[in-house]
Amino acid sequence: MNSYRQSLHHIVFCTYRRQNTLPEEHQEELYKYIWGIIKNRKTVLYRINGTENHIHIFCDLHSSIGLADFIKEIKTASNLWIKQTGNFPKFESWAEGYCSITYNLRDKDMIVNYIRNQKEHHRKVTFEDELRNLLTENGIQFDEKFLFDE
Repeated sequence: MNSYRQSLHHIVFCTYRRQNTLPEEHQEELYKYIWGIIKNRKTVLYRINGTENHIHIFCDLHSSIGLADFIKEIKTASNLWIKQTGNFPKFESWAEGYCSITYNLRDKDMIVNYIRNQKEHHRKVTFEDELRNLLTENGIQFDEKFLFDE
């Protein structure tokens, strides 16, 4: 018998100290680079987008990959790539942590649209408030004093 699974993850991570170090004019090339990493790990990318200080990824994580290792690989490889391109001169590194929330297939279009509209969304909501809301809406307990600790 074959194995069947689905593991939809909405992943969010930010730049070190949430600094605006990802200039908008170079974000698409960064997303394409990250997409390459995701494809090489046999994972399906549904949407990637972000702002100057954070990235959202919505994907179906392949069953052979652990979530923490997957995110570490994306951050490590993209960190090196960002520094090599010269297009992100203020970028220091990614922040240490991340947020990952799993969703059902019924939620796919909603999450894809949410990520697609990040720039518009962040005209009204800060990243900090967005993360608090994501955690709260999904019943994830957190300690405010550690939420944005670097």
